[in-house]
Amino acid sequence: MKLTLQEPRYLVEPISVISELVNEIQLKIEKDKVEVIAIDPANAALISFKLLGSAFIEYDIEKPVTLAISLDNLKAVLKRAKPNDTIKIEHDEEKNKLKVQIKGESTRTFNLALIDIKEKQQRIPDLKFTAHIETPAGLFEEAINDMSIFGESVSFVIEKDKFILNAESNLNDAKAEFHNGEETHIKNDMGEDIKSRYSLEYLRKIAKGGKLARNANIQFSNDYPLKIGYHVKDKMILETILAPRVQTD
Repeated sequence: MKLTLQEPRYLVEPISVISELVNEIQLKIEKDKVEVIAIDPANAALISFKLLGSAFIEYDIEKPVTLAISLDNLKAVLKRAKPNDTIKIEHDEEKNKLKVQIKGESTRTFNLALIDIKEKQQRIPDLKFTAHIETPAGLFEEAINDMSIFGESVSFVIEKDKFILNAESNLNDAKAEFHNGEETHIKNDMGEDIKSRYSLEYLRKIAKGGKLARNANIQFSNDYPLKIGYHVKDKMILETILAPRVQTD
């Protein structure tokens, strides 16, 4: 198995986001993609990452393989890669290690021990959403950070042609509004207001995926899980499903 990636950020940034939610992952390496599906320890968030074979300048595997690894170690190594470096990944079956080589002005090689994870492979649930929003990823992350000033949770609301984020504390509140237009596209399958509430602690971590893609794709329904996706055509897909906060704050 030899995988060579010329654009490190498509691996570095997703692994950084995933590490905010889980400590260990299974890298499922198939003929056309590298895939990670993981659930955080509290079972509140599921994160899915696909790095497509077309994102690599070399993608050579003899057979599909699943490799389990500590994210702390992998994240630390990947962060050593500069934007113009090349990352080469190989599986050393004899030593049961993942070899990560970073090439730039120098060549640095790291051998990471693989681990045993007994939990079964996770599956992405089949969910039906009624609210669909596409908006600039940077604006969405900024709005989430704004909401975190005053609240621990935030309401996602669709009203007519507006997408609204609303957070409240005992004395203060904050609101961000996105209007249907050139940059933000809103689709409401219900034809009436839609509202659900989610944890800001998780959302602050998830929204960091906005560094990868121009837009954030947001889907939810009334008191229903939230799905946030960041897509780069022919490169990668990073998606998270977050459980709703149903209690009254």
